[in-house]
Amino acid sequence: MLELFQFGFMQRAAAAILCMAVLCPVIGIFFVLRRTSMIGDTLAHSSLAGVAASLVFGANPLAGAFLFTALCGVLIEAMRNLFRERTDLILTVVLALAVGTAVTLITSGAVQGRAENFLFGSVLTVTDDEILMIGSITALALLYLSLSINELITISFDEDSARIAGIHVVFHRYAFAFLTAAAVAAAIPIAGVLVLSSMIAIPVATALQLKVGFRATFWSAIGISLFDAAAGLVLSVVVNAAPGGLTALVSVAVLALATLLMRVIPVLR
Repeated sequence: MLELFQFGFMQRAAAAILCMAVLCPVIGIFFVLRRTSMIGDTLAHSSLAGVAASLVFGANPLAGAFLFTALCGVLIEAMRNLFRERTDLILTVVLALAVGTAVTLITSGAVQGRAENFLFGSVLTVTDDEILMIGSITALALLYLSLSINELITISFDEDSARIAGIHVVFHRYAFAFLTAAAVAAAIPIAGVLVLSSMIAIPVATALQLKVGFRATFWSAIGISLFDAAAGLVLSVVVNAAPGGLTALVSVAVLALATLLMRVIPVLR
């Protein structure tokens, strides 16, 4: 098994997995804290509409994914001012817009390429440019987090208290929306639209089962995400299947195991 990592494509796949496994829970932990984890799924589907639109005009698919995802992220934040207690309704509207746009463009015959390739992604065919992109965005996300972690935590728990404390809530909301758009655009060639949201939310959900503080949960989520992604990559070689789907299955299995253990261990004591 280890001899496979002598090949360049496996080394690139491992590098991409490392970056994505760090990036996804860094973003996802704040969605989960805000009880808006489905935003990841909505924005992932939004990226497909951007890919389809860019292929219609012969543009760069990743640029199109970023622009449309950023637009949907801004739209979600703007609509939150109108429907403050109905985030589920906002996500439904934006998801309908994104999926409707993607399906219409793909089935119209105007798309010059295979947008369907972005549904599943392929970490085994990742290029050096894609690794550079997701690595840069991961570094940017960690930098932003290191500078604004206290503000983001306060906003995630109580926006009104954050405003009273003098935190620029609107700035951080929109900055986080653009950062998420960039992360999604960089990750979809690797993980695919259909399973990207699982990498954003499920490792965080697993870490929350440990019932520890924020920082311990944060680092646990990254560690769990790295394990899930690495296991998915190894299993993809063994069973000859898409790494993204196997990563999603592993993450669900790890979540189920963690949930079970945290229920059983107190009983055995």
